[in-house]
Parts: sequence; C-alpha cells; structure tokens
Amino acid sequence: MFFALKKIIGGLLLPLPLLLLMMAAGIILLWFSRWQKSGKTLISVAWLILLLFSLQPVADRMLAPIENHYPTWKNQQPVEYVVVLGGGYTWNPQWAPSSNMLNNSLPRLTEGIRILRENPGAKLIVTGGHAQGNPMSSAAVASHVAQSLGVAQSDIITLDKPADTEHEAQEVSYIVGQRPFALVTSANHLPRAMIFFQHQGLKPLPAPANQLAIDSPLNFWERALPSSLWLGHSERAIYESLGRLWQWLQPPAAAASVEPGKE
Repeated sequence: MFFALKKIIGGLLLPLPLLLLMMAAGIILLWFSRWQKSGKTLISVAWLILLLFSLQPVADRMLAPIENHYPTWKNQQPVEYVVVLGGGYTWNPQWAPSSNMLNNSLPRLTEGIRILRENPGAKLIVTGGHAQGNPMSSAAVASHVAQSLGVAQSDIITLDKPADTEHEAQEVSYIVGQRPFALVTSANHLPRAMIFFQHQGLKPLPAPANQLAIDSPLNFWERALPSSLWLGHSERAIYESLGRLWQWLQPPAAAASVEPGKE
C-alpha cells in the first residue's frame, strides 16, 4: 500500500500531471468563481512552464548534470558479475522479444550484454519484479530477451522479487558478496542506484546506459520547437531529483547479511 501511495504521489509531482492540475484549477477559478485574475495567472504560468520543459535546451540542461556523473564503461576492470536493473516492460509472446522491454529497459540490457561479452565467464544478473496482473516479471522478460540475443541461460541469474532499487540492492548482495561488479542502469538513475548499493556495503562499478541529454549537433528546429520527447527528458530530471530527495530523507536500509555459500 505504501509503495503504491509513494508511486502515485511521485507521479502527480511530475511536470505533465502537475501542470494539468494547475491548468484545471485555473479553469475552475475562471468558470466558477470571482477570482478571474488568479485563474488567468494559474493557466498562464502552467502554460509557460510546460512550454519551457518541452524545449530541448531547457530539458537537457536539467538532465545533463545528473547523467554526466559517471562516464561510459570502458572495461576498465574485470568483473565476475554484470548487474542490470529492471525497467519498463510488458509481455506479449507474439511480439519480437525485445519489443517487450519498454522505455529505458532495453538500452540497459544491451549495455549489460556488451560488458558481459568483454568479461568471459562473468554472470549476468537481471532484476525486477512483477507488474500488477502480468504473468512475467521484469527480470524474466530481460532474461528471455538476453537469451534471444545469444546469452546462454546458464550465464543468467534472475532476481524477480525486488519491487524497487533499494530491494534490488538487497537481493544482489546475497549473490555478489564483496566482489566488485558492473552496475548497469540508465545514466540518470545511476547516481541514486549507486547510493542504494553502497548502503548495502557492496562495491558497484558504475556503468551508465541509455543517456538522453544531447549536447551534440541537432537541427535548429529540433532545438526550437517544443516536443513530447524533450518533455520526457525534463520529467526524468525531475523524477530523479525527487528520488534523491526522498532517498536523503529516508534512513538507509540495514546492509543485508550474506547467506552461507553466497560469499
């Protein structure tokens, strides 16, 4: 219940829902009250913020400082484990396997497989629980896709119980112990994920994937015209900032004790 409530409140604080609520409040004031000026102000402010968040220069300047915290993995250290955190997914067996990995999850997995192939003998750990009503877990779908891309089933460890990053860190700790491992997740999520794993006493090596903020050349109209793509970048920046705030407010979870034989 608390997990669902946290997700709902966090979702309402993201740009699109929050700005739509502001506009709705402004419309109510215009139509059903005497506070016409307040209603006009609310609608105008919400429209302006929505416009700014939908422009590439604004969105990516918000997102870049989060994503640039860690450099791309260059196989700088041999690892025995590559941990790929779960993301968006669905399950339709009629689709191409990779189509079931939504949003950020497929770039995470492909980066994890790249690192795995640079480290012969390493194991791929995929994480993520069940979405409500889905017969497959995020981890099971990632395992299925990895196998379709040539990774042997014997080289994959599936952790399908964790519901969020903090729980993923706890479950991974039972397997990797004190051994360093590559931690693969979206570049904007990685700073927060590293803290969760370090709180478990683990030794994650950052491996960012799915970088979004663009500082390379673009057509001028792509920078000048508002787009839902750039609004999504703004949303990621705000989502991760809210996540870091919540992480700072919460006491760190106790480090999980390593089960016998798992060290």
